[in-house]
Amino acid sequence: MPYSQFTIDRLKQDFRLMIVEGVRFFPENIEPVHPSSRLQAILEDLPWAIAVDTEKARSEVIINPVLLEVRRILHSSISVFSGEEFNVDASIGLNGVCDFLISRSSEQLTVEAPAIVIVEAKKSDLKSGLGQCIAEMVAAQRFNEAKGQPIATIYGTVSSGTQWRFLKLEGQTVTIDFSDYPLPPVETILSFLVWMVKTG
Repeated sequence: MPYSQFTIDRLKQDFRLMIVEGVRFFPENIEPVHPSSRLQAILEDLPWAIAVDTEKARSEVIINPVLLEVRRILHSSISVFSGEEFNVDASIGLNGVCDFLISRSSEQLTVEAPAIVIVEAKKSDLKSGLGQCIAEMVAAQRFNEAKGQPIATIYGTVSSGTQWRFLKLEGQTVTIDFSDYPLPPVETILSFLVWMVKTG
């Protein structure tokens, strides 16, 4: 069963997860991160991506450029993967393709531990992507443990490009922030993503 088949109820049952709803976990005083002129120029095509309104257009024009900006901000000390097979344990359904995955390794040819942030792209209904995103977060947690590089927190986000909803996994507790953060402004989203990579 690939990641996309998981529901929240199934995840709670299979992995004994506890869900904490509606809690913001970002610091109140987090500093905005200003985009480069390169990202600003790319985001000028945002109206086109919204008009076309496919996951592919939103991923290519909004989500991927934002994640690559985070990589530049952190001086290429992280790797960003798009559409990568992430088969951790097919026997329990932790297999399939991640829309986007960020690792704290700078290696870009293969996914290396620790995987830290999962990004699930959705056309519009963010709620429909929560189960898949959580399943991929569980897979990242187990991947890191198997590679001998466990980390305390795995982060995730489900995004349409113009709306971002954030999650975190600590142990067997998943916290979902029900605020949908808009883009624009890109500064807020960049600050959240940089904070997640640095603090996980």
